[in-house]
Amino acid sequence: MGDLALTVEERAQGEFYWVVLEAITDDSQDRMVYRRLRAAEQPQDSYSSALAVGSLMLRRLTGHS
Repeated sequence: MGDLALTVEERAQGEFYWVVLEAITDDSQDRMVYRRLRAAEQPQDSYSSALAVGSLMLRRLTGHS
């Protein structure tokens, strides 16, 4: 697995989803480009809750559970 990042999206008012992103190759050295690797199927009630659940998924994906 390559470089990973975690973000949280508020898709609707009060519905927060974690999203794990994976870096993809880009010719530019001034920016990083990511694609969606995994995303929550169910929303969390807060940004911090989605971030915490997403962090657990990120740890699982990298073998650090």
